[in-house]
Amino acid sequence: MALWMQISQQLPNLSNQTLMELYPDSFPIDVRHYLANWIEEQRWEDFDTDSLEQEPQARRLLEQMVELLQEVAFHNPNVVEKVKLQHISRNMSTFQTQPLQLVRTGFFSEQEMPTPINGTTLTSREVNTSDLDTLVLKVLDIQSCRQQIHQLQEELNWEKQEAEPMQGQNDLDPKHADQVTKQTRIAQLEYKYQECAKKRVQLLQEAMCSLEQCQTRLIHRIKSWRWEQLRSTIGLAFDDNLLPLQTWCEQLLGVNGNLRQELMLVKRDHGSVEQFHLLEENLSHLLQLLIHSSLVVEKQPPQVIKTQSKFSSTVRYLLGEKVAPGKPVLLKAQIITETQARNLGQGVIPTENVGELINSTAILEHNTASKSTCATFRNMSIRKIKRADRKGSESVTEEKFALLFTTEIVITGCESPYCVQVGLGRSVCLVSGSVNTSLVLCDPQNRIPFVVPERVPWSQMSEALSSKFMSEVQTSRGLDRYNLHCLAQKIFDKLEISEDFNKMPVSWAQFNKEVLPGRTFTFWQWFEGVIDLTKKCLKAYWTEGLIFGFIGKQHLHVILQNKPNGTFLLRFSDSEIGGITIAYVDVYGGRKIQNIQPFTKKDLDSAGLGDRIRDIKCIKYVYPDMPKNEVFKKYFTVPSAPNPDGYLPFKLTTVVDPEPGSATAT
Repeated sequence: MALWMQISQQLPNLSNQTLMELYPDSFPIDVRHYLANWIEEQRWEDFDTDSLEQEPQARRLLEQMVELLQEVAFHNPNVVEKVKLQHISRNMSTFQTQPLQLVRTGFFSEQEMPTPINGTTLTSREVNTSDLDTLVLKVLDIQSCRQQIHQLQEELNWEKQEAEPMQGQNDLDPKHADQVTKQTRIAQLEYKYQECAKKRVQLLQEAMCSLEQCQTRLIHRIKSWRWEQLRSTIGLAFDDNLLPLQTWCEQLLGVNGNLRQELMLVKRDHGSVEQFHLLEENLSHLLQLLIHSSLVVEKQPPQVIKTQSKFSSTVRYLLGEKVAPGKPVLLKAQIITETQARNLGQGVIPTENVGELINSTAILEHNTASKSTCATFRNMSIRKIKRADRKGSESVTEEKFALLFTTEIVITGCESPYCVQVGLGRSVCLVSGSVNTSLVLCDPQNRIPFVVPERVPWSQMSEALSSKFMSEVQTSRGLDRYNLHCLAQKIFDKLEISEDFNKMPVSWAQFNKEVLPGRTFTFWQWFEGVIDLTKKCLKAYWTEGLIFGFIGKQHLHVILQNKPNGTFLLRFSDSEIGGITIAYVDVYGGRKIQNIQPFTKKDLDSAGLGDRIRDIKCIKYVYPDMPKNEVFKKYFTVPSAPNPDGYLPFKLTTVVDPEPGSATAT
């Protein structure tokens, strides 16, 4: 708690924006305040937040945090605070599907102590700023050293000029002592000059190393931003703010320019030796790399694109304010193949035209209000595409393309223009729902374009499926461990309840090529059908936790076997795409678990789920033991008033036939 006491004293001096960045809605300041001791006791630094193997440990931390918050709320005498803390504890459950995200947040919270550097306040979330400050200080040291050398040179010139008239004097001359003193002074100045010259070169080399390290971290962060943007297409959280990265790029460009200037002055003073030539080459390479890495696609077009249809995209240049004025900068988009995309890394510029784009050029324009420099392609369209010959069972959706944006940019202070390019993530021409979720099989940093691993661990796949479900349904409730275990049982065709699937590999074929055992559809077709049904008919029920969702029949029997007659739960159908069924306890004629014929979107459009549950007499208690009429009351339709013309109102009623597993609407 000692750290929190220090931080809390500085909070009044922080801006609202800084406070919001430090304590977002997902990790509010109330959590940091009430759980200060617990947070500071955890060993956040021991976590590898990129290792999915540590998810169970992270999930245990989440459960502890929620329990502690609920305990604090229970003992809080302030009713307003009590309700607020209870609300926060419920919201913290959103980390359930991404527990490692909690660890990342907790680690930052543990180290967010603002540190004054050069008159500004920095946090661990802005560690790059701290690195840059250190780098700027090194450049200032070089400049100070140069000025000191210049001053020593002037003093040397003066002393040597004063010593010239004394040359050749008799040793017995009283003025000889003055000559010795001056020679000693000259020797001291020359020694200081040599030491400063050595220090200057050493500082220059150190600054070069620091610049290279800092720029490597920047480029890594830009790649991470692109990867997070890609993963956001399946619902994962994504902070799209590019302004911090833009500031970082601009500062590194400024440091590079200062170092190039200092290197020119060193060469003037000491000559063009091999050592300085290597430093100059390294600086030029870093400059070129920075200029090339600063072009990013801020707004991606759809991942699945139909020919002859409009789509848009926005490309942003993070060094936009440093572009030399005068000639406008024109960006051009072109379609490239998988092979061409892979060759980009080797510096091979695509020459073959594999498709025709309409409205494929845009001007790079600066927006003063947002401080961004972007080229916006508003109405692009693929007129035609040149396809490769397909082999065997390959479909159109297995042939991928990308968009490549290229331009020529002149940066202020640089002599030559730079040809800059950036490629988009892969796209598919024509429509296929399966393509969007194929992103879960992609690797993050430094992956080869279009090369997707043949298999990924279930832990990674399950995280993506939960995020995809939440994103598509637009709900805060993800898939819990029971749901995910059921999905694993289905995709691996294993019914064992105790099986640990996390490390088991899932292939693309298992995911979306091979039909499920005993079915006519693939895993993805079935899962996508559930998403569509939930999004269109069941969102409110799911969000409130009234639908159990994915559950295997063995698990179903375990949890219902000792429940009273009429206890039921709602589960997604195994046998029908886009269906939800009711499993309930039936004790007549021997205890058994019955499953009512699944309701589809068509069924629920004619009569809502709430009304159907109300009508079915053999179901009474929602699992575990809640009376259905209390739980689903708000979803019941109010009976229609009699028609003024005397006709009786029409009513659709659901009944269950005596035959097991059947339901009809009458």
